[in-house]
Amino acid sequence: MNSAGLAQHLSDWIGTTIAESGGVGAVLGLSGGIDSAVAAALCKRTFPSHTLGVIMPCESDPADTQDGHLTAQHFGLAQATVDLTETYHTLCAQLHECCTEMPGDRLTGANIKPRLRMTTLYAFANHLGYRVVGTGNRSELAIGYFTKWGDGGVDLLPLGSLTKTRVRELALDLGVPRHIIDKRPSAGLWSGQTDEGEMGVTYEQLDAYLEGRGGEAARETADRLGAASRHKRELPPIAPLPPDQGGRG
Repeated sequence: MNSAGLAQHLSDWIGTTIAESGGVGAVLGLSGGIDSAVAAALCKRTFPSHTLGVIMPCESDPADTQDGHLTAQHFGLAQATVDLTETYHTLCAQLHECCTEMPGDRLTGANIKPRLRMTTLYAFANHLGYRVVGTGNRSELAIGYFTKWGDGGVDLLPLGSLTKTRVRELALDLGVPRHIIDKRPSAGLWSGQTDEGEMGVTYEQLDAYLEGRGGEAARETADRLGAASRHKRELPPIAPLPPDQGGRG
């Protein structure tokens, strides 16, 4: 299937999936990156008058906020901006009072940010009767490169079967601004942070491995990270009852 056909397929899937759940529109975060731009374009195609893009800076690079606005303007999306920086600092200060070492380590503090964004998106979704559309792609999902109950806390993942390589191809067909397509992928969790630097493997290597095109350089890293992050891709385990309490023997 070519990119044009794929775009229509995903747009139709978004509409069907949201309608089946009782939703009337889509809300998603606009990070200023390629994945959110592609997801936004697809949602706008599906729900021309009922798609909301939310920009949620939180100690963020101002350039990412500008690119989020650029995406919204480029595709004619309704947009809202909720600056979470003060909320983040308040929560961190209260956590620090309880445990002086928290959230001092970088990863703990960084993971709070996407979880605040998840809470914000669901507030809009509940208010509008929309569904939260995630922007995660297959490459990220495969190795767990997302925050559990953060950017992983969504209602649907239209890009979840597409590697980063295929997302780029789709972005070109959808007319995503070239500046956004060419940006170095980053979750924007701290200054200078990049996806590939944190993953320890390039998207080119990872995608080649996932798509069966070689990518032996990524095999060990992908398998190790995939196994360690399995819990992120599954519902919480439910403890069974013992046999004498009605459980199965």
